[in-house]
Amino acid sequence: MNAFKAAIAAGHPRIGLWQALATPYTAEICAGAGFDWLLVDAEHGPNDLPLVLQQLQAIASSPTEAVVRLPCADPVLVKQYLDIGARSLLIPMIESGEQAAAMVAACRYPPRGIRGVGSAIGRGSRWNRTPDYLHRAEEEICLLLQVESVAGLEACEAIARADGVDGVFIGPSDLAAALGHLGDPGHPDVQSAIARAIDTILSTGKAAGLLAADEAFARRSLAAGASFVAVGTDITILARGCEALARKFREGGSPEQGGKADGGGVQIY
Repeated sequence: MNAFKAAIAAGHPRIGLWQALATPYTAEICAGAGFDWLLVDAEHGPNDLPLVLQQLQAIASSPTEAVVRLPCADPVLVKQYLDIGARSLLIPMIESGEQAAAMVAACRYPPRGIRGVGSAIGRGSRWNRTPDYLHRAEEEICLLLQVESVAGLEACEAIARADGVDGVFIGPSDLAAALGHLGDPGHPDVQSAIARAIDTILSTGKAAGLLAADEAFARRSLAAGASFVAVGTDITILARGCEALARKFREGGSPEQGGKADGGGVQIY
């Protein structure tokens, strides 16, 4: 069962972490850290289908849900990612109810949709070892659509109301650019637009989510009712952590401040 899908439908907050380093090794490390979901980013991260598959396999041993963001709203890609076992998808740049309906159709087999039938060779069905997969697969697929443009904001309610959409994800960075505040998602105009979008999504009975690396922003979003919120990225954690460690030793660090020194004063941990 897709516990992540059930949780966000019930409004239970799920805390996530972005995965953009594109390696199964770091995905496995992060999967054991205690997050409810990890976002494997194939839009901006250097990921392709085989590499995403490896990360899905690395995350599978944990209770953490793997959500895969596709590079674009392409029904062919939806089919491929579902077949390799991604059951929770985030589709970027959705701007109309019609586009939302098309993504729902891409997740469903005929006659309810257009997904091609390849379950015999697909990891998603456990190679036809999952009983009644063809008839019940859509019940466990979690479809999240991303709103990140002015057109998307205007169509937010129609997108959320599309039957088969589980949640709408607000993209703060692209939305900030679209609203004339490139690089400043914390601008009051952007924050107000996000707050209104969350209210709109919740009014339809669907789940709202976003990426909020700023703790105060993340907590405000959760308090406003967002139920799937990513609170950081693997790249940022690594980059800022490395910078802080280097700065600590550049700015007055000494061998006596930590670790053990060998005869030459080299730190050994």
